[in-house]
Amino acid sequence: MLDTSPLTVAVERFAERLRAMPQSRLQQVAAAEALELARELSVRAQRLEGHGQAEGVAPVRVMPDAGVFVVGDQVAVAGLDLAEALRAAGDRPRETAKAPSEMLDEAVLLVEQAEVRAMR
Repeated sequence: MLDTSPLTVAVERFAERLRAMPQSRLQQVAAAEALELARELSVRAQRLEGHGQAEGVAPVRVMPDAGVFVVGDQVAVAGLDLAEALRAAGDRPRETAKAPSEMLDEAVLLVEQAEVRAMR
């Protein structure tokens, strides 16, 4: 089983920082960065789960903009969904061009980069 703790730790750290941020700071750039990250993580999780790839399967859904006060929760939910999808993918025969461990490393890097941009 793939250890996705690096992703869950990074996601939870960023989500907590977002939840603690004042509205003025969120509105500057942090909320936009966080929503973009949440959407990307969500799309990656859905693709791993097979959405939008086969006929008769639901298309990939885009995470809605629910406002600046919920972006921390959106990052947490999307990141934890991706971690679960990666764990499940690690238990199946390889179905993608990239290994789940490589996708995990990319996701952790995405979270870390978004956090840096949001905290400027």
